[in-house]
Amino acid sequence: MGASGAKQDEVTGRDPGAAPLDWARSREMNGIEALMWRAEADPRMRSTICSLAVLDQMPDWDRFVAACDWGSRMAPRFRQKVVEPAFGIGVPCWVNDPDFDLHYHVRRIRLTEGGGWREVFEAAEQIAMTPFDRARSPWEAVLIEGLPEGRAGLLVKLHHSTTDGLGGFQLFAKLHSRTREHDPDKPQPEAPTPEWISPTDLLVEQLSRDARSAPAGLARGLEGVVHAVTRPGQTIRDVTRFVESLRRIAANPDVEGSPLLYKRSLSWHFMALDVVFADLRAAAKAVGATINDVYLASLLGAFRMYHAKLGYSIKEMPVAIPISVRREGDEEGGNKFAGARFAGPVGIADPGKRVAAIGEIIRSLRAEPALDGLTLLAPALARLPAPLLGSLASGLTASNDLQASNVPGFRETLYIAGARIERLYGFGPLPGCATMVTLLTHGEMCCIGVNVDLAAVTDPDLFGECLAAGFAEVLALHEGAAPPVLLV
Repeated sequence: MGASGAKQDEVTGRDPGAAPLDWARSREMNGIEALMWRAEADPRMRSTICSLAVLDQMPDWDRFVAACDWGSRMAPRFRQKVVEPAFGIGVPCWVNDPDFDLHYHVRRIRLTEGGGWREVFEAAEQIAMTPFDRARSPWEAVLIEGLPEGRAGLLVKLHHSTTDGLGGFQLFAKLHSRTREHDPDKPQPEAPTPEWISPTDLLVEQLSRDARSAPAGLARGLEGVVHAVTRPGQTIRDVTRFVESLRRIAANPDVEGSPLLYKRSLSWHFMALDVVFADLRAAAKAVGATINDVYLASLLGAFRMYHAKLGYSIKEMPVAIPISVRREGDEEGGNKFAGARFAGPVGIADPGKRVAAIGEIIRSLRAEPALDGLTLLAPALARLPAPLLGSLASGLTASNDLQASNVPGFRETLYIAGARIERLYGFGPLPGCATMVTLLTHGEMCCIGVNVDLAAVTDPDLFGECLAAGFAEVLALHEGAAPPVLLV
């Protein structure tokens, strides 16, 4: 990233014309984001997402803090807090925090001597499970010292209302450096101007705006009525098709949850898995499938093995995945995804046939006209009282035994404050579901982060072994694959 070319300030050395990134600039939360923010009236519905980067060395602390300060000016969302309109009426908004204090958001910890992956994950779990201070910007960056061979970890904790996985990729692709050396010419935007906005001010602002926009909304509605009257047959067919699709999307999968995984708690447990990207891609190519198909097939194979080892046999289980609904020209950042739920074919023992079955299911889901139908309902739902909203949101996710996400990652070498990022794992939340698994591609590896509810997965060590075996089973579709590496 280079400077804009404008004359620099002689005192600060900053380019006064440097602008922040055009990322997550919307002032108001969209419907999905408001749902995630308000649903946390139920603690089990917390929407905390984390990334854990493994660094080849410990960054210089002062340089790291400076990098965090720079990043928060390049992406002003990280200097903003959420303000709710008075009485919970209206939409939560992002405002520039007049009390922003970087010192609160950035810190470091050290593992005990000789600590390994389990100690890293335990530290990350404790940070992830701690709720955000909702009076501050909802993010934290924690450097973890003391990893073996002089390595370090960087845990970044965000509220999901800030961004989805693809939005995070868009951001960090622009913030992370491509060299170990400091770039003195990168743009230096000023910190955003503080805003003092009360909940009452926000409510009045939104009500006034809604009143002004009512005539335009009415005009659009009349235009739609005219269209329906002039083309009644087409309109009825389109509406019927959409409603039937929305019913399929919104309904719970016609499948019982696992008898092993029905309990829920507030306890998160992290583990991770490394799989060579080229091997997973080759396995997919061998059976004419996508990487996402073989990824999901590996997970379902792991669940089949886990149940079998504990004396249970199941044919299907409820699964949920996010499907991106971003379109060309959409604002970067924020959340643009639809949740799709289906009955996962756990009982298909043959990995190739399981991959094929999953591919057919996912293609069918992507073709649904109402895939993004919840977006139409979310703005109205987001205005419900928080306790009721938490109950409704829980109904959408609590029955899921598995939520799985496949997020694009970085193939190039990246650095943060002079330290090279060797691995990058994502850990999603457990909004009432039993397990959450996230695949991030980084360099030549698929970095797979796993979060399980310990009330549901009562033998996490066995489950980790089954995860490795599930991926090995699918990787064997292409001869010569390296075995997956389990990090626990």
